[in-house]
Amino acid sequence: MRASAESAVGAPMNVVFAGPFGLRPRGTMAVRALPLARALAARGHRVTVLLPPWQNPEDAGQVWEENGVRVENIPLPPRTPLVSHILLAGRLARRALALRPHIVHFFKPKAYSGLAHWLMAHLRSFNRPRWIVDTDDWEGPGGWNDVRDPQTGKPIYSSAQRHFFAWQERWSLTHADAVTVASRTLESLVWAMGVPPERVFYIPNGFSQDFSPPLRPADTPVILLYTRFFEFPPERALNILGQVREHYPDASLLVVGKGLFGEEERFLQEAQRRGLASAVEYAGWVDPQRLRDVFARAALAIYPFDDTLINRTKCPVKLLDLLGAGIPVIAEEVGEIRELIRHGETGWLVPPGDEEGFARAVITLLGDPERRARLGEAAAQRVRQIRSWDRLAEIAEGAYLQVLRGFHGAAPDLAFQASEDGTGAFRSVWRV
Repeated sequence: MRASAESAVGAPMNVVFAGPFGLRPRGTMAVRALPLARALAARGHRVTVLLPPWQNPEDAGQVWEENGVRVENIPLPPRTPLVSHILLAGRLARRALALRPHIVHFFKPKAYSGLAHWLMAHLRSFNRPRWIVDTDDWEGPGGWNDVRDPQTGKPIYSSAQRHFFAWQERWSLTHADAVTVASRTLESLVWAMGVPPERVFYIPNGFSQDFSPPLRPADTPVILLYTRFFEFPPERALNILGQVREHYPDASLLVVGKGLFGEEERFLQEAQRRGLASAVEYAGWVDPQRLRDVFARAALAIYPFDDTLINRTKCPVKLLDLLGAGIPVIAEEVGEIRELIRHGETGWLVPPGDEEGFARAVITLLGDPERRARLGEAAAQRVRQIRSWDRLAEIAEGAYLQVLRGFHGAAPDLAFQASEDGTGAFRSVWRV
């Protein structure tokens, strides 16, 4: 793999990934940034992932190597309102610059990665690294800034936070040398901000789980719902189940996942109220190492997905897990789902909001085990082909090379230079 990197760029690149938070409990760095970093390292590049673990402070200061990637958790300053945020972002920016990278890839244009980007932008240096910003969600109008807690009805962010995050998102995306986006909808939104299309790179999420060989759908009428519940009202899954049970009285719903706002409690209470409690098995959060065994019990999976801007901008990792595992999926035709599923070939699409059509599709596929097997096999094959992280790393590699060339019209010679700590770093030597 190292030879492919050298043939593409002349020499390995030194790349830093800067995260907005740690590896837990949120998933962006664990399921998007880290797999991409591993794939780039396998292609011969030097990659360091910097994490500000404010949500998992027990990892602060911890450093380890993982599949050729150096993972560093930034030490946390004492918690002081406002001051600690600036200090942590400063530590993130300072450590990134100390590594003397060619590329700093900021994941999410908000929070600590966004602040670190802003701080770096105010350090005037001709030899600064090139900045790439990754976005896999939408914060602005219609996005996370408008989300409300379903139990209280109050916005999850204060008014000051909403204004700051909206500004931060726009500033960071429009002050980058290039932008990577996880969905086609995000691609359009970034274009609408005035970022030239040639500086926007579509890098959707990749398939990471090891389901080898792919599963064959079970014969029992078990319907799998693998979800965070956030993407749709929980009652909708019960509406579909109720209609399916009119044709298959022994059909059951196996629910895997945990809600963002405790939606699973509301879901289970509603199942009890409707008399469907015995037809619902709630497995909760399942360790990734156990997903294969749980998925193997399902005849098919359903993927409800309301047609909202937040959903359109997502590239759902859970859907990738299902498809890559070989589970036939029935999903609503919203956003990136249309990129992942070819109707009738690698899954089944229904119009958004059409619960009757959704239920009819479930009934049809439950009665056709051969078609289920064909759909699952084709889905696993296609996802592994088009969404391998090695293939997606090629796109990131091309984006890095383009921004390195863009300032002088030619690629730099990349040379190794020892640093004071003895670890060494690559530096750019421009021939002009």
